[in-house]
Amino acid sequence: MPSSWCDRSTPRSDPRSAATPTRRAAGADGRPGDRAAAVLNAARSGTPPPADARAAATGAGRRWVAAACIAALAALLASRGAETAAQATINGLVTGTYFALGAVGLSLVFGVLRLVNFAHGDMLTFGAYVALFLNAGSGWPIVPATLGGVLATAALAAASELAIWRPMRARRAGGFQMLLITVGLAFVIRNCIQLAAGADPLQLRLDVTSAVALPGGLRIGTVELWVVVAGLGALLAVATLLRYGRLGKEMRALADNLSLAEVAGIDTRRVILATWLFAGALAGLAGVLSSAAAGILTPNFGFQLLLSLFAATILGGIGNAYGALAGGLLLGFAEEWSALFVDARWKLAVGFVILILTLLVRPNGLLGRPALK
Repeated sequence: MPSSWCDRSTPRSDPRSAATPTRRAAGADGRPGDRAAAVLNAARSGTPPPADARAAATGAGRRWVAAACIAALAALLASRGAETAAQATINGLVTGTYFALGAVGLSLVFGVLRLVNFAHGDMLTFGAYVALFLNAGSGWPIVPATLGGVLATAALAAASELAIWRPMRARRAGGFQMLLITVGLAFVIRNCIQLAAGADPLQLRLDVTSAVALPGGLRIGTVELWVVVAGLGALLAVATLLRYGRLGKEMRALADNLSLAEVAGIDTRRVILATWLFAGALAGLAGVLSSAAAGILTPNFGFQLLLSLFAATILGGIGNAYGALAGGLLLGFAEEWSALFVDARWKLAVGFVILILTLLVRPNGLLGRPALK
């Protein structure tokens, strides 16, 4: 099976500079070696380099995921009954949808730039507050208000690339410095939101009381149903674009080796800017959908979700966007299923217990792939 558009699970050499390819990528006669030639061909044609070992590991990961889900569902059905288990699964799908949206954006930035973005959660909050201002403050319907929040967050992410990350990469800032900047940016965004909107809990102008009856006596809130439909539709659209579009092929080349992607003639600045636009748009949509499903919004909303987003990203395989999608959904299911056995306050802890146990069995995550030797 072809590899995903950014599926490397270990750091690559020279991730943020346009330096010449390393000696490891070239042969003794100065010409590109087998690995370099494979990456160059991948960059030009969009076909990933051969990676049979990694593909086999991913297949094993998928089988492991399927077996774990089947075992969990069987235990849930046996202990709580079909109706209770199905209702918890519906709730988990809602939670997992916005977890997956946020985690895919986080994984997208890491996969291409190797940047751990601690400001990602506050970008979710920013998008939700823009939609709140347009919806509750200006009377816009929820759909155009959501679109406004998505576009504003994408613009914020692109502005951060142009004003902060590109100049820092030009100065060859280290990974630790970049990480500290993301932490500082998170505080700036959060405090600006609190200064503008206050710290009181706010709500979108939505009908949160109506629900849709499903077969078997199950119910899902109307808002939650639209959260699932919009979230999964957005994930499918982005996955299709990045998998089959030219931009997705270029992102795969950058994720594999930035220097060789430049040698192949790819405009890396344009691709990196597009990466931030996509990550910001997904963050904005995740913020609006999660605040709509939760029914409440505060300046700390995205920060409280950030740990779950990191957990989903690592659970699926860090740097693998499809893994982040799967990790987000699985984490949502796990948290809602666990609420049937333990107090709901422990849902976050249960998610991290599952993360730790998974990494003990598969250190690269469920869909992560070991690096080729």
